[in-house]
Amino acid sequence: MQDRNFDDLADKFSQNIYGTRKGLVRQAILWDELDALLPTLPDGPLSILDAGGGVGQISCGLAARGHQVLLCDLSAEMLKLAEAHAHTEGVSHNMQFKQISAQQVGEHLDQPVDLVLFHAVLEWVAEPEAVLRALWQTLKPGGVLSLMFYNAHSLTFRTLQLGNFGYLRANMMKRKKRTLSPDFPRDPQDVDGWLINAGFEIEQRAGIRVFSDYMKPPPPGVVKSVEEIIEMERRYCRQEPFLSLGRYIHVTARKPR
Repeated sequence: MQDRNFDDLADKFSQNIYGTRKGLVRQAILWDELDALLPTLPDGPLSILDAGGGVGQISCGLAARGHQVLLCDLSAEMLKLAEAHAHTEGVSHNMQFKQISAQQVGEHLDQPVDLVLFHAVLEWVAEPEAVLRALWQTLKPGGVLSLMFYNAHSLTFRTLQLGNFGYLRANMMKRKKRTLSPDFPRDPQDVDGWLINAGFEIEQRAGIRVFSDYMKPPPPGVVKSVEEIIEMERRYCRQEPFLSLGRYIHVTARKPR
């Protein structure tokens, strides 16, 4: 098995992931999690690795705060979009871009980093444990991994809700290769085990899109604003059982000092 390269879907990925209500909710909760963990890291500009950083939405925001970011991705097309986004945002001077895999990135670092972002990548890699061990090596003692992954339980629940029992009987195997549906949705318990085995200490979890993906269309004339939805997502994203229903799970994990 090979890790997914998004050269063939880069533009579709950018439009579908970031240019929607789902994307706005995702960004809001991610930034809440980052704003909670950043004060626990050293003062001054941080060294940050965005492994599989895609078009660099989060990276550019961190670079705008003065941090130094290395964004790596397997996809040359994604890197072009990321560089263009950084130029538009005026943060290119705080960013570097490399076409390498997350497993290879340690070979290209002069020194360990304070923070690693690994967002919506774990569900596309063939050897997740090996990747997490490689990212552990890139961190300074006391450094943090911001990990977001596609939640297998959420996919199962949504499939049940839709009554798509044939898909479940087929173990939810993808029929099409050119799709943004992840290759390997992850069980949160498996991910916790991999992190602990790699040497991480898990500090916090949050669900992302814990209810909004399951909402029915409102009656005619009734509109729920994105702001209202984000407000409710923030209220419930760290509470069980809602956290475990998140389409994505975010985990803050630290390398011990």
